[in-house]
Amino acid sequence: MANIYKNAMFDLTTTDKTTVYTCPTDRTALVKSIQITNIHSGAVEVEAFTTDSSASNAEHEVAHINLSSKTVDNLVKGTMVLESGDALKVKAASANNIAGIVSYVEIFDEKSA
Repeated sequence: MANIYKNAMFDLTTTDKTTVYTCPTDRTALVKSIQITNIHSGAVEVEAFTTDSSASNAEHEVAHINLSSKTVDNLVKGTMVLESGDALKVKAASANNIAGIVSYVEIFDEKSA
């Protein structure tokens, strides 16, 4: 099993849910952090969701915070496991004010290959 350490940077340019990471086929991902920064002069409400591809793409809210101006926070309080096809989405109440980075490890699933 090969472990691949990666990151995915994002800017939330809309108030829609934005897919910031999708776990590839034949992989399991261990999300270690979703670090977000509020570059706005006021507080911004931020939500994170996962989509479970093995459960008819059921969507679950996994974080919901009100991020103060000019601050940084981590939306993951423990390791989050995503399976092949699962997606991670982030949404902000105002556009162009939240930037972030997802840090994760992808593990090759030899049984699926």
